Amino acid sequence: MSDARLSFKEMCSKFDVTPRTLRYYEYIELLEPEREGRSRYFGSREIARMTLIMRGRRFGIKLENIRQWLMIYEHEGSAAQMQAFVDMADRQYAELEEQKAQLDEAMDELKSLRDETAVALAKL
Repeated sequence: MSDARLSFKEMCSKFDVTPRTLRYYEYIELLEPEREGRSRYFGSREIARMTLIMRGRRFGIKLENIRQWLMIYEHEGSAAQMQAFVDMADRQYAELEEQKAQLDEAMDELKSLRDETAVALAKL
């Protein structure tokens, strides 16, 4: 990745997150920006980490799991991180499949109830 550095505001804009979210990610040690006085700058490492965080959040992965996954990379390298991701992705995929099944069932029930109500309304 390039040696690009983003300011706090630029980081929020690039990832479409609120300043509160970015500060929280710092607080729970997902990100460690460089500090110059009161200003914070995010280098290529933090940009890459934020990309992974946002991807994980999009898939519904809990922040604690993301934090542990990022720590594995720092301490055990990319092979361990890849295996941890595969395991985490398998668990999350199964959870999403269950949510999808529940949502499909709710949608079918809603459509059926809607159709029954429309028929009753037409008879009035």
